[in-house]
Amino acid sequence: MDDSSALARLDRRVADCRACPRLVDWREEVARTKRAAFADWTYWGRPVPGFGPADARLVIIGLAPAAHGGNRTGRMFTGDRSGDVLYQALYDVGLASQPISVSADDGLDLYGVRVTAPVHCAPPANKPTPRERDTCRPWLVQELTLLRPTLKAAVVLGAFGWQAALPAFAEAGWTVPRPRPAFAHGTRVALDGLDLFGCFHVSQRNTFTGRLTAGMLREVLRTAADAAGLP
Repeated sequence: MDDSSALARLDRRVADCRACPRLVDWREEVARTKRAAFADWTYWGRPVPGFGPADARLVIIGLAPAAHGGNRTGRMFTGDRSGDVLYQALYDVGLASQPISVSADDGLDLYGVRVTAPVHCAPPANKPTPRERDTCRPWLVQELTLLRPTLKAAVVLGAFGWQAALPAFAEAGWTVPRPRPAFAHGTRVALDGLDLFGCFHVSQRNTFTGRLTAGMLREVLRTAADAAGLP
């Protein structure tokens, strides 16, 4: 089985996961009740798999799908304001085919980049528990393992994602320094054959307050793309 079909199989398995009862209840309740603005949508209401090619050289790791974003559309960072910021920046640096992402069938392509998260279900208040994070980690480990032949760089959005990603990289076979490096925006950690970058999360709180600006995000993405050997 080639890497593409193996990753597609993993994505299907992720989408069928029911390991965390609180998250299952929440994602399905949101899908039933909906938000008024999306009353005509049929919500995805399941775990959201990663998005992007199987031969990605750069991976972007977030936190978890948004209740009315990825949980609605079925694609990471699609249909919410955080995704608007991320995909605009990816487009600006030449890593996405279009600057917006509104649905899973809107024609968006990513160039050498895969977007994923350490928690695949939308959590209440956007806050997974540490136990939910750890329960979901094997999916990220398997995804990173499949990406490893081509993966050269990673951008982790936020401290929660950073705390989840470091052990996942270790379990997938990379050597992670000890003590584990602390999260900071703009930090760069050299693993064996991979450069790991920290970036503030593209949450509304960060982007509305200016803690993370479009320029700051583009700078991290461009530096990571260069490290990955992407054009």
